[in-house]
Amino acid sequence: MTNRYTKDEWIAIFDQTQRHLPKRAIVYKAPDFGTAEFAKTIDHTLLKTEATEEQIDQLCDEARINDFRSVCVRLQWVEHAAHLLRGSSVVVACVIGFHEGTYSTSEKVREAIWAVQAGASELDMVLNYPELKKENFAQVFKDVASVRSVAPHPVVLKVILETSQLSRAEVIAGCKIAQAAQADFVKTSTGFNGDGATIEDVGLMKSVVGDSVKVKASGGVKTAGECVRMMEAGAERIGTSSGVWIMREANGLVKGVTHEAGADGRRDSNLPAFLTRMWTDY
Repeated sequence: MTNRYTKDEWIAIFDQTQRHLPKRAIVYKAPDFGTAEFAKTIDHTLLKTEATEEQIDQLCDEARINDFRSVCVRLQWVEHAAHLLRGSSVVVACVIGFHEGTYSTSEKVREAIWAVQAGASELDMVLNYPELKKENFAQVFKDVASVRSVAPHPVVLKVILETSQLSRAEVIAGCKIAQAAQADFVKTSTGFNGDGATIEDVGLMKSVVGDSVKVKASGGVKTAGECVRMMEAGAERIGTSSGVWIMREANGLVKGVTHEAGADGRRDSNLPAFLTRMWTDY
């Protein structure tokens, strides 16, 4: 596996990218509430290690009923979820190297192969962000490119940056490396380490990758309003454990609750606990 560029060449690419970023944020159009396009932005997610078969069954039932894009699960649940979703338009996404990102490249490659064989159509792999922070760019590229090589298109590859652990410059570097490795998406967060998705990070990631790579916002997205704001910032996919609530809210089926975040960006404190999936905040 080639290193693609030398360290100096990578740094030059990152610097050039940063110099040419737009000065003003671009506002993108989000799909309308109540449409199939809106539902297909959602990766319905359950990643807690203590998840049970009954909970996976419910996750898949909810995804099928709401016609989400995917269910996102750990490797041990891929085959079961694929069986449950057979005949529907909902696909199975599997996390790779989750959630630390520090697994060896060979381990990530094995997980990717097993996941695809078990029925996964999409892979959400965690970037080795500690190596990125050490400026070991060649190793980070090799890690992503190796997974891409064993899971070529049409498998969708998403690269999780863990933006809460990165500086602005490191987010740019992670995006450019994922783009060079031919990832399909760059993704904000695992939801298990620090803050989740922010509008600022989503906007930055979109401005770096442009139209060649898509952006997924994940981690703490729990309302329809938050989904829209992430999509207006450039996200085309939302990873959330609150998909059912989001769809009920978006379809106008929940009454008498103020859903919009306030000026300080805080989420609605009135979100009913019984309508949220408590097994993960991913």
